[in-house]
Amino acid sequence: MPIADSDGTSIYYERHGSGPAILFVHGSGGHHAAWWQQVAALRDEFTVVTIDLRGFGKSDSSMPEFDGQDFPGDVVAVLDQEDLTDAMLVGQSIGSVAALRAGLLRPERVGSVVLGHSLGGISHPELKELAAADRAEAVKLPVIDRLLTKQFQQDRADLTFLFQQMGTFNVAKMQDLRNLDTNGPSLEDIQNAGVKIAFLAGEKDAVLSVKTVTRAHELLPGSHLEVVEGAPHSMYWETPQKYNAAAAHLRRTLTAQKEAV
Repeated sequence: MPIADSDGTSIYYERHGSGPAILFVHGSGGHHAAWWQQVAALRDEFTVVTIDLRGFGKSDSSMPEFDGQDFPGDVVAVLDQEDLTDAMLVGQSIGSVAALRAGLLRPERVGSVVLGHSLGGISHPELKELAAADRAEAVKLPVIDRLLTKQFQQDRADLTFLFQQMGTFNVAKMQDLRNLDTNGPSLEDIQNAGVKIAFLAGEKDAVLSVKTVTRAHELLPGSHLEVVEGAPHSMYWETPQKYNAAAAHLRRTLTAQKEAV
């Protein structure tokens, strides 16, 4: 059972396949197994790494409280243990904040970071205002309606139930992740690190609007933007084929661009 040491905390992770590395960082209701549809689809072409942040899944959850500021170190611990270089980190929702910070901490190991349904905790007044407005609308909806479309809930009651069950394996909760974006990186910090950034958005994301993500892309020179038609906030779960295609495209594209420099 692969375990990485993150300043004395045991972090569980898995490595599948071979090829250019993609490391997935789950959101507040996920853990390593949430990526089952990605691992199966991508492992033939890529090295796919999934992890459990502390307090989630099979990682150490024995501490009395959790600090979101520790999560990037959990990602770094896995990067270091597996000796990955030019990895692409893919975050889901608030997991993107941990992914971005980990990438900035280890730019020699991370070639690109994909901010899935998230601004990655970037510190910028206009973006914070836009995200807050989106959040104010999102909280008017039941939690499940923020994450999956109503049509999917009706058509796939089985996968909707499994999606909800995923979070029951975790000890840490959403409130333990909220301080992750405190003192977040500036646009200049990101540019200076030399890590390529891609924004991955769903057309039907009820948590973070395409308009907000597009503005973030505009403000960050050299960043990439992928908007997936008909996809919700939890795109990886509801529309995995589209999500996997976008992830594979970004891995190939960003790798090629870096090698061409």
